[in-house]
Amino acid sequence: MTHLSRRQWLGAAMGAAALPLAGCDAPGGGDIAGGFAGTHLERGHVLRDPGARDRLLLGPAPVARHAQVVIAGGGIAGLAAARALRLNGIDDVALLELEDTAGGNSRGGQVDGIACPLGAHYLPVPGDDAHEVQDWLEEIGVRRRLAGRWRYDERYLCHSPQERHWRDGAWHEGLLPVDGVAAATLAQYRRFAALIDGERRTSRHAMPALRAPFDAHQRQLARNSFAAWLDAHGLTDEHLRWYLDYCCRDDYGAGPSQVSAWAGVHYFASRHGFSAPGDDSVRTHDEAVLTWPEGNGWLARQLAAPLGERVHAGRTVLRIAPARHGVEVDALDHATGRLERWRAAQCVVALPLHVAVRVVEAPPPLLVQAAARTPHAAWLVANLRLDAPLRDRPGAAPSWDNVLHGSSALGYVDARHQALDPRPGPTVLTWYRALGAAPEARRALLQYPWTHWRDGIVDELSVPHPDLRERLLRMDITRYGHAMAVPAPQDDPVMAPAVVRHDRLAFAHADWSGYSVFEEAFTRGHLAGLALARTG
Repeated sequence: MTHLSRRQWLGAAMGAAALPLAGCDAPGGGDIAGGFAGTHLERGHVLRDPGARDRLLLGPAPVARHAQVVIAGGGIAGLAAARALRLNGIDDVALLELEDTAGGNSRGGQVDGIACPLGAHYLPVPGDDAHEVQDWLEEIGVRRRLAGRWRYDERYLCHSPQERHWRDGAWHEGLLPVDGVAAATLAQYRRFAALIDGERRTSRHAMPALRAPFDAHQRQLARNSFAAWLDAHGLTDEHLRWYLDYCCRDDYGAGPSQVSAWAGVHYFASRHGFSAPGDDSVRTHDEAVLTWPEGNGWLARQLAAPLGERVHAGRTVLRIAPARHGVEVDALDHATGRLERWRAAQCVVALPLHVAVRVVEAPPPLLVQAAARTPHAAWLVANLRLDAPLRDRPGAAPSWDNVLHGSSALGYVDARHQALDPRPGPTVLTWYRALGAAPEARRALLQYPWTHWRDGIVDELSVPHPDLRERLLRMDITRYGHAMAVPAPQDDPVMAPAVVRHDRLAFAHADWSGYSVFEEAFTRGHLAGLALARTG
């Protein structure tokens, strides 16, 4: 990409003037088909207008529904809570989900019959701190013990080659720039590796984070930005800073100046460390990742399938309140337009913090405080349907994850990379961009037409793939206004306890960990469901 187009593309996300439309044409000469898909933003926005919500709550008598436990929110945390309840003998469960399918940011979809992610697209092989996730993966056959060792199903481990990046007119292996960089750059890589190794030795980091003490050192890290921490350690090399910026945007939705130093360190210290080129001595964990053509949508389906009709999709939760003998949960059924009033003994609130604080009557102080200190990043996910593979350019071979150095986007993954059929054919590329937590980014996400985003994406990807316009048939764009919590610097950082309880409510969402990854959501959901099952 040229510097000009990159500035324009970044400015567009922040509410600047629209990019000039490129007049993208399909192979047959017509406009490329597509549009916004995958989310129903209007369903969630019912909560933004208190008057509209009050009219729904005060309207016609609601439809009476009953369950022993209601789960508000059908993301990974809600699904894991439902599984924990079932495993502990509570089968009378109703899970209320905003979208048409459960899974939250881990849902998958299809474009013209080809499976693809709508959000999260991989799960790193979990470490022993995430033993609930490990147990479930064994339950569904993803891993098994062979000759005394755990083995993961090769079909689900990401096939090689896994990663490459586009820089200086060619593809390079991996995401960390190595080819042609100066000796000073390699020295900074080694310096950063040593710092991360030191952090791992002196302060325990875990994934999920609730498995490690949030000690005084980590609290101090959480008060400052990752960018400031890097500056303080003299880590200013442009290649290292680009790579770390990519890592932060990938896992946290925002760059090093917006996330805390704790988050930047935790990204590496809680999993596989950081190895400078040629030095594998500090890498102690398996770096393999699990992935599927539809990304983590495959995992979400495995969690949702046993629930069957207990999943009630297309519902916006409007109110959660104590009742005489339990809890009342009011939800709008978008298929009928009717209000449902669910009465239950207990409720798992598996909603993002900014939603939970709006719908829980008299929210507890811990919820109010957590919601106030947790910003959320907006995201775009675009699925590009191609009639044939793109012609490749010099350098590293086509990979699962393909990133453009210097781009404000996060690159794309290829849905066919996991296919067992080696013959080339039509595919879907899933492209990602984290827009950060600034309000203007969210406004741009909502205000610009899909053609604005489409043409910017085509312009960007046409740099390494000049034949993209010839191959592109359709583009579906999924918008997430509040995709994930951003672990921003905090003056008084707090790590929520493993189980957050309030009367007959148990709260479960990755937001309670301050950032959004599968292990955090699953573990918090599992523990919340287990807590309710044990208290009856």
